[in-house]
Amino acid sequence: MRPSAPGSRATRLELFYDLVFVFAFLNVTTVTAGNPTVRGLTQCLILLALLWWAWTGFAALGNVIRTDQGVVPLVGFATAAAAFVFVLALPQAFLDRPGGMPGPLVFVTCYFLVRASQVAIFGWLVRHDRDLRRRFLLLVVPVVVATALIVTAALVPQRLFDGPAEGLARLALWLAALAVEYGVGLALRGTGWPVLSAGHWAERHGLIVLVALGESILGLGLGPGFVAGLPLSWPIIVAAVLGIAVVAALWWAYFDTLALALEQTLHRTRDRAARAALARDAYTYLHLPLVAGIILFALGLKGLLDEGADPSTPRWGVRLPGFDLLALYGGVGLYLVALVALGRRVLGAFRWPSVAAVLLLAAAVPVGARLPELIALGLLAAVTVALIAAQTVADAPLRGRVRQVALEEQLAVEAEQTRWRRRHL
Repeated sequence: MRPSAPGSRATRLELFYDLVFVFAFLNVTTVTAGNPTVRGLTQCLILLALLWWAWTGFAALGNVIRTDQGVVPLVGFATAAAAFVFVLALPQAFLDRPGGMPGPLVFVTCYFLVRASQVAIFGWLVRHDRDLRRRFLLLVVPVVVATALIVTAALVPQRLFDGPAEGLARLALWLAALAVEYGVGLALRGTGWPVLSAGHWAERHGLIVLVALGESILGLGLGPGFVAGLPLSWPIIVAAVLGIAVVAALWWAYFDTLALALEQTLHRTRDRAARAALARDAYTYLHLPLVAGIILFALGLKGLLDEGADPSTPRWGVRLPGFDLLALYGGVGLYLVALVALGRRVLGAFRWPSVAAVLLLAAAVPVGARLPELIALGLLAAVTVALIAAQTVADAPLRGRVRQVALEEQLAVEAEQTRWRRRHL
């Protein structure tokens, strides 16, 4: 295994890992769409949180070792296979189906294999470093405890409870497992794993945001049921254009200025403990609601377009069911709340256009509940497009600075790469 370096970037093998999570996000939205209830939404968020923690382990590994060198690709392929089976078992994570293998146990076994392989690689890396060995032990405990809690959730509640009490007990155990995984990182401040490459860390998180946005695009394409041969109509075209407008606005709200500012702030943070804390807070924790918001929006979009594709639906569509409206507006609202929190943590200030957009969306929910679905989607598109216009104006000085720095860095890297290639290739 070769150690990483401060200037390393994401490798193609890491992008291969992300392909598993493309399917994972699609599977989560598909399963939740089939169970549009409060419990179904809760289970969706729990599964997203576990998926995120597993993905974070891959990102952290890529920051300390070169994942495309030595034996790491072989280990990575085996881990990716376990992760894929873990994703296949998502629909049965909470309830076993007769006629096959026990879904909850398959799920937790594969989750443990993924997390254990990540921890094992970290253990090999720190075998000669006494200080890092102590941190490694802190990584082992939450994996073991969380796995034990999920195994308990799979085996015990049905033996002790009946009816709704069984489901509540299972949810409580899952939430306890999440609390262990996420809570240890918050409780052990100052002992975070060092972030060698700020550029790699920022790039990996930007790429997974793009993967989540891609799920929204899939929702646009798969929601209308084109695979079932339903006719293409102008309401579907209008809905698709409005959906793309919202997705583009979400992309702009993150990538145009804020993502660049986050990465540059991480680069400027030289103290190892401070950088680890910033990477944990701004990326590991605050990017989770960012991604979850996009997935919820994709879930609502899929339901909306599925209704609109029905030839018997009125011209402007029917009123959105409460679940779809909550997913559609609530997902975008959660995304914007995460952006506000990121700005506060990294830039030290509230980004008021985003705050105003969150409040406006909250006020628009009862209005959207009374509107046909196309008009409700148009209202959401209008709010998000107005947000990026206002935020771009408000961010003008910051935007100019960070984009200029990013351009100068890109030109310098390209020039250095060109010089090296001319000498050695």
